[in-house]
Amino acid sequence: MKTLSIACLAWGLAFSGLGVANPQTDAEAQARQIVAKLTLDEKTEQLLNGAPAIPRLNIPAYNWWTESLHGAFGPGATTNFPQPIGLAASFNDRLMQDVAASISTEVRAVYALGRGKPNPNKIGGALDTWSPNINIFRDPRWGRGQETYGEDPFLTATLGKAFVHGMQGPDPALPQVIASPKHFAVHSGPESTRHSADVWVSAQDLEDTYLPAFRAAIVDAQAGSIMCAYNRVNGEPACASHSLLVKTLRQDWKFNGYVVSDCDAVVDIHAHHKYAPDAPAGAAAALKAGVDNECNGATLSHTPGLGERYKEALARGYIRAADIDNALVRLFAARLRNGDLAGLGERSFPKAEVINSLDQRALALRAALESLVLLKNDGVLPLRASARVAVVGPLADARRVMRGNYSSGQTGPTQTVYEGLRQQFPAAQVSLVPFGPSITDGDPVPASAFVAPDGSPGLRASYFKLQPGSPVVPGKRRFQEKAFASHGVAQLDSRVRDFPESGEVTRVVLTGFFVAPETGSYRLGVAGAKGQVRVAGRDVTLARRPTQWAEPVALTQVDLKQGERYAMQFEAESGTGAPPGMVWKRVSRQPLADLRAAVQGADVVVAVVGLTSDLEGEEMPVKIEGFQGGDRTTLDLPADQRAYLQAAAQGGKPLVVLNLSGSAIDLSWAQANAAAVLQAWYPGEGGGQAIAQVLTGVANPAGRLPVTFYRSASDLPPFDDYRMAGRTYRFFDKPVVYPFGHGLSYSRFRYEAPKVEVQDDGKDVGLVVRTAVTNTSTRDGDEVAQLYLAPPRFEGGPRLALRGFQRLHLKAGERRELSYRLDARDLSFVDRDGVRQVMPGSYGLSVGGGQPDTGAPVERATFSLARQVLLPH
Repeated sequence: MKTLSIACLAWGLAFSGLGVANPQTDAEAQARQIVAKLTLDEKTEQLLNGAPAIPRLNIPAYNWWTESLHGAFGPGATTNFPQPIGLAASFNDRLMQDVAASISTEVRAVYALGRGKPNPNKIGGALDTWSPNINIFRDPRWGRGQETYGEDPFLTATLGKAFVHGMQGPDPALPQVIASPKHFAVHSGPESTRHSADVWVSAQDLEDTYLPAFRAAIVDAQAGSIMCAYNRVNGEPACASHSLLVKTLRQDWKFNGYVVSDCDAVVDIHAHHKYAPDAPAGAAAALKAGVDNECNGATLSHTPGLGERYKEALARGYIRAADIDNALVRLFAARLRNGDLAGLGERSFPKAEVINSLDQRALALRAALESLVLLKNDGVLPLRASARVAVVGPLADARRVMRGNYSSGQTGPTQTVYEGLRQQFPAAQVSLVPFGPSITDGDPVPASAFVAPDGSPGLRASYFKLQPGSPVVPGKRRFQEKAFASHGVAQLDSRVRDFPESGEVTRVVLTGFFVAPETGSYRLGVAGAKGQVRVAGRDVTLARRPTQWAEPVALTQVDLKQGERYAMQFEAESGTGAPPGMVWKRVSRQPLADLRAAVQGADVVVAVVGLTSDLEGEEMPVKIEGFQGGDRTTLDLPADQRAYLQAAAQGGKPLVVLNLSGSAIDLSWAQANAAAVLQAWYPGEGGGQAIAQVLTGVANPAGRLPVTFYRSASDLPPFDDYRMAGRTYRFFDKPVVYPFGHGLSYSRFRYEAPKVEVQDDGKDVGLVVRTAVTNTSTRDGDEVAQLYLAPPRFEGGPRLALRGFQRLHLKAGERRELSYRLDARDLSFVDRDGVRQVMPGSYGLSVGGGQPDTGAPVERATFSLARQVLLPH
C-alpha cells in the first residue's frame, strides 16, 4: 500500500524529552502541555465537534464529526459496503473486521486528502468515526435498526468488537481511526420522541440486553471513544447520566477515552428534557457527567459563540476550570494518539488511489454475497441458464436503494438487480418491466445524462458569495451578483458535494441539459435545491425550495424522448441541508398490463420489492401510510407492492420475491405463494452483482437472519415499551414468518451429536463443546454453525440464547470438526436484580444451522453446572 507520511508537517507540535514507551501516558502529558497554553476562549471552542484552528500554537482545525457505519465519507466515490444489518446477516466476525479495516483505510486516505483545508465544519475527514451503532434492534418498527447488528446481544457484541478491532487497528493505544460505539445507552426508537423520551428499564434488561455490546466494545475491544444517546434513562439524560457515564463507564469499565454527545443531545438536556433550567446549566450537566466533546448541529452553519455556554457555566460556578481542562486533555490526547497531531512518532497515511480500489470493490462484493439470506426455495433457484427472466417491481432497476442510509452521496460503481441479471444472462433472456409511480421512486441521475451549455459533459456550476450584512436565514440571504467561480460538474450521481472550501456561505447555480436514455414516462425531482426543467416547450418547476435533511423529494411525472436535450437550472445554498442532486425514475402508465404481458413471455418472474432508506431512517419528516418520522407503523410491504405481487403470481409462472429493506417485513404472503424468497437488505455497491450471482447459482447463499421476521406489529408490545418481555427470539413465544438465525443454502449439511465438557477449577468455570459438520451435498457451500443455550428456568430469563457461531466453507462431501469454548460470561445470565451470574442447574444446548425447533439441522445435548459464579458488570 502506498502511504503518505504526515508526521513532521508544519502544523505539528514539537515536544522534547518524551518517549512513546507508553502512548497513553505520553499523549496525556503532551495534551496537558497544550491545554496549559490555551486561553479560556480557545478552550471552550475546542469542546465542540467543529474545533477551530489555534494558529499561534500550530494546531490545525479539526471536525470530530465523521460517519462511517459501512463506508467512508469522502470528496469522491468511496467504497459502500452492505448496511450494518446486512453485515450482521453474514454471521461472520472475520468479515466484519476486514470490512472495518477497509473502511479505516479509506477514512485515513480521505483525512490525508483534506488535511489543512480551511473549513473545519465539514462532516467527514477526521481520524475518528461515530461507529459502530451497537444498539439492540429490539423492535422492527425502528427506522434506524438498519444501522445495527440485529436483535441479539451476543451477536451484536461479537460483531461490534470485530468492527472496533478492524477500525482502530492492532494497537488501541495508537489507533489508526478511533471508534465511537453508539448510542450509549438504551436507545432504539421511536424517532419522533428521541429528544424528550424518558426510557425506564429494569436492572435485568439493562444488564442482560442493553449494556453487553457496549461493555464488549469498551472493555474487550478497547474502543477509544463512546457516544451518548439523546434519551433519558431512568430519569437522567444519557448525556448527563451519572449512572451510565460515571459509574458504569468510568468506574466499572475503567474507560479512559473520551465521550462525544449525539448531535444536539447536550442542547436537549435543557431544551427538551427540561433537566436543566437553561443552556449553560445543560452544558454543565453534560461536562460534569463526563461528556468531553459536544456535537452541535449549529457548527454546520458556522454559528458563532457556541462555546459561550461553557464560559457562563464556569462563571456561575456550575463547573470548575479543571472540568474543562480534563475534557480537553482527553480530546488532545486522542488527536495525538491517532496521529492528527505529531508527538508520538512517525505516522503514515494511505494515498488516494486506495479509495474504492479494485481490492476494496472485491471486498464489497464478498460482503454483499455473504449478507444475502435465502428464506425459501422450492427448487426454482438457482435459475436455469436458459431461463427467460422478467424482472419486475418498483426496485428492479433501482440504484440508490442499494447503499442504504449513512452513506456517502458518491459510491463506487453500483449495479441494479436488473443490470446484475443482464450481466449473468444473454441480454435477450432478461426483460425489465417498469413499475407504476411508487413511494420508492427516485434514483440519482447519472453524470452521463448531463450536458453543459458549451456541450461538454456535466453541468456548469457558478458560485456566488454572500453579501456582507445579509440575513443569516437560509433562502433569504443575499448574494453578490457576479459569480466568483465557475466550472463544470461531472460526478457519479450529479450531486455537488463540495462547495468551494472557503468556509463562507455560498450559492451555486447549476445550468445545462439532461438527456433521457430511452423514451418513456419519468418521474423527476431535485434534492437540496430549487429549480426547473423545460419539457415540451414549457417550464416544469421541480422544487420551489431546497429539501432539508432526510426530507422526501417531490416528484413530477413527464414524458421524455430518447436523445433529446432538456434544459435545466437549479439553485442551492451551502449549509442548508441536503446537497443538490437530481433524481428520476422511469415508470409505467399501465403497470399491471405491462406486467401481464411480460409474465406471458417469461419462464420465471423476479419481483424486486421492499423499502428504501428514504422511508425508514433517522428522524425523517415522512408521514404516509405505514411510515411516520422515519419509523414504521406496520410490518407490511406498501399496499401497491402487495397488490403487484398478487398480480405477478396470477400469471402462473414461478415467482421469486426479492426483498430489499433494512428491517423485518411481514413476508407471510411470499412464504405461502412464491417459489423462492431472498432477503437482500441494502447490500451496498456490490449488491446488484451479488444478488444476480446468487439467483443464478454462481454463488451459494449462506446468510442468516439477525432479526426475527414477525407476522404483525400487533404481536409485539408497544413500540415505546423498552421491556424485553415478548420481544426478539429470546422472549417471543408466538408463531413467526422466519426465525432469528434462519437461512438456507444450495448445499445440505449434517451435524454430529455435540460432546460437552464442563471445566471448573474452583475459581473459573467454562465449557468446551465439540461437534462435526458434513456437507452432504454435491455442491461446495458455506454453513453458519450456531450454538444456543437454554438456561435453567428463572424469573425474567430467556427461553434460549445464542452463545456461539462460526461461518465455515465446506467442499462437497467435506467433514469438519468444530469446537466452541465458552467462558463464564458466555455461560452467565442475569437475574431480576440485575446480577450477572453463572447459575447452577441443568442446561440445554444445541448446535446446528439455526435455532432448534425451527426445521434447521441441529443436534442437542444437556449439561449441568454445580455452583453459582458472580460476575462483575
